[in-house]
Amino acid sequence: MKKLKKSKPDVKISSVIEGWYVYMIECSDGTIYTGITNDVKARILKHNSGKGAKYTRARRPVKLKAQWKYSSKSASAQAEYAFKKLSRMQKLKMINKYKGA
Repeated sequence: MKKLKKSKPDVKISSVIEGWYVYMIECSDGTIYTGITNDVKARILKHNSGKGAKYTRARRPVKLKAQWKYSSKSASAQAEYAFKKLSRMQKLKMINKYKGA
């Protein structure tokens, strides 16, 4: 079994349960994964434990790159859908914009 390196997130992880979040993580192979959750901290821990999305299981560890808060699950799901349609370059621009905010 491969031993995972512990890594610190690039951005502060929100653990507030109020509201829903769209988050972008960078996988160990450099790809960007986008998802939704109401607890970002717990979700990142799930991804890194191998119990998150199938896509991230073979691409651990992951690092949180950005997160955006929405008022409802529906709103965050719509935003996730729009984010997933973006190109890699557009996603990186969104991440850089988030870091600059």
